Amino acid sequence: VQLQASGGGLVQPGGSLRLSCAASGSFFGIDDMRWYRQAPGKERDLVASITSTGSTNIADLVKGRFTISRDNAENTVYLEMTRLKPEDTAVYYCNAAVVTYYSSRRFSRNYWGQGTLVTVSS
Repeated sequence: VQLQASGGGLVQPGGSLRLSCAASGSFFGIDDMRWYRQAPGKERDLVASITSTGSTNIADLVKGRFTISRDNAENTVYLEMTRLKPEDTAVYYCNAAVVTYYSSRRFSRNYWGQGTLVTVSS
């Protein structure tokens, strides 16, 4: 299983970006999908999560500015970021709880994408 993140880049304060993360490989489905971010010298923090049925949670720091969504048919999760601030600068990582079956038993394992850099600067 691989997660491929894309969409990062340089944007001016107040601008917008849309991150995407697509899962590929052999699996049954995906439970929760999440976006984390890690700024230089800081820990990796959870930004947003979405369940397989579309229920979402957004971190207070970005609530009202960021939106998470997913396309289950495409095994893809999105992070729509608006009104970006310099403090949003970080490497953004996607994470997915991938479901497989073996001998009729259900397994869920977390996978990480490679990270995509978002820089908010004028």
